[in-house]
Amino acid sequence: MNKHALILVDLQNDFLPGGALGVPGGDEVIPIANQLMDGFEIIVATQDWHPADHGSFASNHPGRQLFESVDLGGLPQTLWPVHCLENTGGALFAPGLDTRRITRVFQKGTRTEIDSYSGFHDNGRRNSTGLADWLREQGVTHVTVCGIATDYCVKFTALDAVAEGFQVTLHLPACRGVNLQPGDVNGAIEEMRAKRVTITA
Repeated sequence: MNKHALILVDLQNDFLPGGALGVPGGDEVIPIANQLMDGFEIIVATQDWHPADHGSFASNHPGRQLFESVDLGGLPQTLWPVHCLENTGGALFAPGLDTRRITRVFQKGTRTEIDSYSGFHDNGRRNSTGLADWLREQGVTHVTVCGIATDYCVKFTALDAVAEGFQVTLHLPACRGVNLQPGDVNGAIEEMRAKRVTITA
């Protein structure tokens, strides 16, 4: 039986306004996500879960500035503020999110030497979170993706879902982006559309 799952990407305290890496309007996603859950039996949440010495943190690269790009494990890496530290309040799901309805949580970014924007794989596709196999075991063929941030973790989760063979819909009203450079969010949406992600506005 072909099932349709909802993937909630990184709806965590540190990505909400006032958080360590707060995304403008991030808090607006929560009630929309709660409403979206009504249409799904299988609801998955991804969770950034970083060790303190994670290579994506600017503070672990003396002399480097926030949002600078460095080489991390052979890959270009944007340097972020310390965020979503494992077992801290910033890594917890947003207080308004109805977590009782989440079927399964997949943590990512747990390895010091490489970052993981996608809920499926790390940025080098060297390690899998197990999400794709788990979804297939549930009989899922179609996923709807939403969350934070449109131009990073949401985009890479959606693109990896396509690469894994799922039919993918992006629910745009339940997404918010970082937009480090003007146009990043629009560029991400166009990139997803070009890779056969259906965008619902």
